[in-house]
Amino acid sequence: MKIFGHPWIETEQFYVVENQEDIKKTPANSTLKIENFNIELMKYCKANSLAYMVNVSDIKETVFANIFGAKYIKASKELAKELMPIAQNYLFDSQILAVISKDLEIEELAKAHVDGVWFK
Repeated sequence: MKIFGHPWIETEQFYVVENQEDIKKTPANSTLKIENFNIELMKYCKANSLAYMVNVSDIKETVFANIFGAKYIKASKELAKELMPIAQNYLFDSQILAVISKDLEIEELAKAHVDGVWFK
């Protein structure tokens, strides 16, 4: 399980991007963070082999995020648990991250086989 945003764990740095100009300002080999689901930006990232994470709010967005090469797909805790069987069934390359706020939630999500967690 991957854990992002916990004070005990050092993780890769994410760079928030909203457009192609923002991407040009990030260091090489950065992991980008697309906060607002944006198909055109995701297509650009895939075409240019850029690693990115995207926030999703439903199953349809998740399927498209995987198709367009998201490294990480971030969702609410409830949605992440619903997404895991789908991601496993279709052998997603993307990893599903659940948004949490307490350490206690890690065990719950590990038992649900969620790929990782993202602390608020």
